[in-house]
Amino acid sequence: MATIAVMGAGIGGISQVYELKKELGKDHDIVLVGDSDRFEFTPSNPWVAVGTRTEDQIVIDLPDLMKKYGIRFDGQGVKRLHPDHKTLEMNDGTVIAYDYLVIATGPKLAFEEVEGLGPHGGYTKSICKTGHAADSYFEFEKLVANPGPVVVGAAPFASCFGPAYEYALILDTELKKRKVRDKVPMYFVTPEPYIGHLGLDGVGDTKSLLESELRDRHIKWVTNAKITNVEEGKIHFTEVDEDGNDKKQHEQEFVHAMILPAFKGVDAVAGIEGLTNPRDFILIDDYQRNPKYQNIYSVGVCVAIPPVSATPVATGAPKTGYMIESMVTATTHNIAAAIEGKEPSTQATWNAVCLADFGDGGVAFVALPQIPPRNTNWASKGKWVHVAKIAYEKYFLHKVRAAKTEPYYEKMVLKMAGAVRLKESI
Repeated sequence: MATIAVMGAGIGGISQVYELKKELGKDHDIVLVGDSDRFEFTPSNPWVAVGTRTEDQIVIDLPDLMKKYGIRFDGQGVKRLHPDHKTLEMNDGTVIAYDYLVIATGPKLAFEEVEGLGPHGGYTKSICKTGHAADSYFEFEKLVANPGPVVVGAAPFASCFGPAYEYALILDTELKKRKVRDKVPMYFVTPEPYIGHLGLDGVGDTKSLLESELRDRHIKWVTNAKITNVEEGKIHFTEVDEDGNDKKQHEQEFVHAMILPAFKGVDAVAGIEGLTNPRDFILIDDYQRNPKYQNIYSVGVCVAIPPVSATPVATGAPKTGYMIESMVTATTHNIAAAIEGKEPSTQATWNAVCLADFGDGGVAFVALPQIPPRNTNWASKGKWVHVAKIAYEKYFLHKVRAAKTEPYYEKMVLKMAGAVRLKESI
């Protein structure tokens, strides 16, 4: 019997344990290791931040659920990974030994890289965690009661820009419903070289689509923006030119701000030679496997992926939901092969299918694969995206509660769109 530990209980981790359980059955020990006792559906956080969802609606308790499906669970959180000893040192002092490990932790939110940034000790809000979003909702109500300028955006080295656009546009929609939008000047500040870049050099016509949305909603924007520090009620940033040289210094006053931070790898893996890159993301080969520690695999946001292209202000490449699920499926096949003494042979497609909600509409895009050049490069907007995003939320939460992986109907629908999880064998 092999023990396979999955470190991280988010979208990647929860999908990984279910797929491993389905593939390996009862013959092997599967352990899910989280840093709390709950699963959070992160894509719904912008809704939590404006009160159209509550925490309880998008959170699932894990201990009893994992027990139901024969998966061990530990929610103490990992203090340190010891790959040479094949152990996880937990925050409560216990140790979990493994034969194979999948790192699916998501990122460390590096608020400390910009002075004054973040919800704890800083002056900006966050939607990166559900608890952060719930706290931000209280600030949203204060904004409605006492309207004033709003700044939304991202810091240098951010690598998932979609939620910033979602929050800005959902906020616009909700402020209109509260009849105070006319009293709230809004600004979008981003390190992207152009609106709709998304860390992906755009998908389809996201540049025109998102510029049009911001313009129609009277949201002013600054691109190539390097946020340098935040003080109470004021954000400071430098706008640079296409060569990265300082172009203009900006100060923008605000009564409410939500800035996505830079992402890094988590402290439990930081600085492990051969495992991580300089920002502590996990190094992998074509089979999701670490080149040095070949019993360690990684999926999701914590994976080291180089930027799509150099940008004047540093940006990272996002790892979206369907892309993560393709990593999970490939990892499952490769661990099953390793247990049988075979070399890995399965590669993920890294295809992206994304829905960005704006509260009353949205933009959908399909990038096959996510990293260019692409076979499919499509984007579209409409009210249908808002409906589709709500349906996807309900569907994914159902999959978590029912231990589903990729039902046949999901596979068939996505296949018709050209999206499959695994590369065809050559």
